[in-house]
Amino acid sequence: MAPAQKKAVLRSFANVLTWGYLPQAGFLQENQIQLMTVDGRLTAIAISTLKHIAYVKDFNLDDPVDPERIGRKIFPARPRGDGLWVRLTLRDNEVLEGLAALDLAFIDSLVADQGLFLTPPDLRCNTQRLFIPRHALTSIEVRGFVTAPSRRPPLAQSSAKQATLLNAQPGLFDR
Repeated sequence: MAPAQKKAVLRSFANVLTWGYLPQAGFLQENQIQLMTVDGRLTAIAISTLKHIAYVKDFNLDDPVDPERIGRKIFPARPRGDGLWVRLTLRDNEVLEGLAALDLAFIDSLVADQGLFLTPPDLRCNTQRLFIPRHALTSIEVRGFVTAPSRRPPLAQSSAKQATLLNAQPGLFDR
């Protein structure tokens, strides 16, 4: 198994679960996913059948109902992480919220019309990351753009900048 392969649980709209290993990016080829199952076989799965792909810490093979253990599906308050706060409505009317990283991978997935990667609201749950295929979505609502609070420069740097500004205009405050 290559180090780029991560544990994943695939859930279809028919509630069929498939456990296996997937890379974090570039797994979608011609509308199919090549999943390495737990027993080591490569299986092609059509993306049109999937509800979501959950990258998980543990497989939880003994739990056939909720191995992803997503926990909360919406944020109780403003998210603490950085990213685009989105609310998704799936084809089966399930509502999910998450943070999408606003970077080139996000833009590439929108341009290619493949799907959306999200960080779930509960960071302590088994699911670390979700991939929602584009065909599984009925609506996307952007709730906000969340960033870390800006940091003030240390006092020594700000006073050095002020001194530089004063020296740049030597006769400004002379009488």
